[in-house]
Amino acid sequence: MEVQGKIKVIGETQTFGTNGFRKREIVVTTEEQYPQHIMIEFVQDKTDLLNNYQVGQQVKININLRGREWVNPQGETKYFNSIQGWRIENIQQEASGNVPPVPPAEAFEPVDSLNEDEHDDLPF
Repeated sequence: MEVQGKIKVIGETQTFGTNGFRKREIVVTTEEQYPQHIMIEFVQDKTDLLNNYQVGQQVKININLRGREWVNPQGETKYFNSIQGWRIENIQQEASGNVPPVPPAEAFEPVDSLNEDEHDDLPF
């Protein structure tokens, strides 16, 4: 699955527990009739993937949905969901990479500068 949108927030890397579990959260705002603010977490070595991104960039994030069950001390069962990212791409670079650059207007010779007395070398 994937989510596309503009980066709204990039959090700092957080470390939990004695074994050094790392997590970093990003919020992406979708571009649809009713924009959604989707929080996606990157864990462990994937936290470093966010180092090259900034607020305002258009991105595509590949995600996995995760769900867990937890039984509290009173015996009640609770369920939690999370969205984990595993790849992120800047979609602005993809779009601009496919468009050839346009030369400046000065690079073109105006048509009215041709002289009718000049003959071309075409054989027909």
